[in-house]
Amino acid sequence: MPEGLTVTTWMREFGVDALAVLLSVLMVIGYYMQHRSRSRKDPAYSIHSVNARARRLWTQNIMTNPGKELVAIQSLRNYIMVCVMMASTSALLIMGTLTLSGQAQNIIHSWHSLGMFGSHDQALWIIKVLCLLVDFIFAFFSYALSMRLATHVLFMINVPEAGYRAHPELSCDCVADRLVRSGNMMAIGMRAFLFAIPLVFWLFGPVFLVLATGGLVITLNRLDRHEAASSRASHTADGRTIPACARKPGINA
Repeated sequence: MPEGLTVTTWMREFGVDALAVLLSVLMVIGYYMQHRSRSRKDPAYSIHSVNARARRLWTQNIMTNPGKELVAIQSLRNYIMVCVMMASTSALLIMGTLTLSGQAQNIIHSWHSLGMFGSHDQALWIIKVLCLLVDFIFAFFSYALSMRLATHVLFMINVPEAGYRAHPELSCDCVADRLVRSGNMMAIGMRAFLFAIPLVFWLFGPVFLVLATGGLVITLNRLDRHEAASSRASHTADGRTIPACARKPGINA
């Protein structure tokens, strides 16, 4: 704590921002604990689990059915292009954030004009921008690692059957693991982009940080939930379940 700055003075200056950050972190932690608990009970509840399963089945289908090499190349090429685009976007946002960090004296008061609470301290502004910068750097590395893993899969997935049978490290399961890890890194990069939204609103004031975090948690609760979760499944006459996304029009649930 700087010399001459008592606890009371610090709380008066930075208490609202500290409370806003604490509430936001607790909302995010609470959401992920709830989501993890539901996913353990029902793996189909999480869209990430369903996506991972789809990648594994797709890899197995490509590697065990000759003649689909072109499909694999085109699909992975499009996937890598998305990674490249998102990594480039992250790099641009990093440069923009670095530029923003040098404009504290010019815009700090105007950006806080909408907020009745929160500190206008220049050091706190730098911390806010630094958090945003770290978030975009994390997104960049996530997309870069996703692209790296997908590039390896691009070659591994077209190994002939005799090759991956002779080398277990090139088996369908191993290739699928790499593709799933690549997909997970892309999901992490996109999640970093989403968490940048509350950080941007924090630049305008702590109240906007809490409101933006609440809105983001509500949105994530919808995005992370798969429509075909067993909790939404209907039942046939013989007891079999029909996922919601597989129901045909005209068939009663």
